Amino acid sequence: MLRLASYNVENLFERAKILNHTEWVNGIDSETRLVSGRDVLDGFAKLNALLAHPIYSSSDKVEIVRLMEALGLKESDESKFVLLRRNRGTFVTRKNGALNVVANGREDWIGWLELTTEAVNERATQNTARVIRNVDAQIMVVVEAEHRPSLVRFNEQTLDPIADWRFDHVLLIDGNDARGIDVGLFTRAPYAIDFMRSHVDEIVDGKRVFSRDCAEYHITLPDGRNLAILANHFKSKGNGRPADNDALRNKQAKRVREIYEGLRASNVELIAVMGDLNDSPDRDTLSPLLREGSDLKDASEIEGFDFAGRPGTWGDGEAKDKIDYILMSPALFQLARGGGIYRAGVWGGKNGTLFPHLPEIENAAQAASDHAAIYVDLDF
Repeated sequence: MLRLASYNVENLFERAKILNHTEWVNGIDSETRLVSGRDVLDGFAKLNALLAHPIYSSSDKVEIVRLMEALGLKESDESKFVLLRRNRGTFVTRKNGALNVVANGREDWIGWLELTTEAVNERATQNTARVIRNVDAQIMVVVEAEHRPSLVRFNEQTLDPIADWRFDHVLLIDGNDARGIDVGLFTRAPYAIDFMRSHVDEIVDGKRVFSRDCAEYHITLPDGRNLAILANHFKSKGNGRPADNDALRNKQAKRVREIYEGLRASNVELIAVMGDLNDSPDRDTLSPLLREGSDLKDASEIEGFDFAGRPGTWGDGEAKDKIDYILMSPALFQLARGGGIYRAGVWGGKNGTLFPHLPEIENAAQAASDHAAIYVDLDF
């Protein structure tokens, strides 16, 4: 049996501070003028887009100042959630309490915006290792990992002491998200990664289509067949206009469908589309993968699939929270002999009482992730 799994680990060692913001939807943070974590991310994205303009118009400069003040950057290049890096040239001046944009365009200065980070709770990282140990997969897609060095360090210094085994191969190529939430892959012998193809630069309607990447991994199985994995993390619902977010997820689903069909046309029969697709099966955003003539099969359709008491994979596990997927080509689905959701790394409700969790999780901050892991067992 080969166990194939997907797990959103919500970063291993370091995470953008705003992503841990407790007042995500309501309330005003004391150090910014923005009313929620969602607004901070929206302001960050809008300011980044403005800074990329080749020429800053008068209205651009007014909006840049407004957004910088809203992000807490009026008096300093560093606020609670955002950091302005300035390497060369003059971008802004601060005199007598006033913030002024003196650069006339992108070529006048070199610099960028970053989200400030903070360390992930050490117990939470250890509990992430316990989840991975208990799932015991040979191949695991990892979502929201900082970068490959963090995966290597986690594999060798956290997972190995807790599980008494480690993955043999670790691969991650940075994607399009500046917050360090990328998709990667762990595998154990004899499942080596033959090659990887990134889709970070794919353009649809003049813009990069993937929020992170659709990382395409190819694994040569012991019997010589090729297993292709399309690892994804679609646009979240957390920031931006809901209609725009839905439209982008739909574009991402369509492009993944095209990549999948291209693989099928090249005689690759064993294919899995995996990861955090950030929407539930009933939504039209995912219909290119789940309907519209798609032959992909959801892992939840496997006979005897273990839902661990709830249909969803995120948060409290409600039906609307089914956002993590393993979708299989018909040939791969025929090999499925079981599967399930492993949610013991999730806190579950305000008091952690909605479902059993690891005994090492004593409060919400120590949860391995807000996401449950999902897995399938394949008979090769």
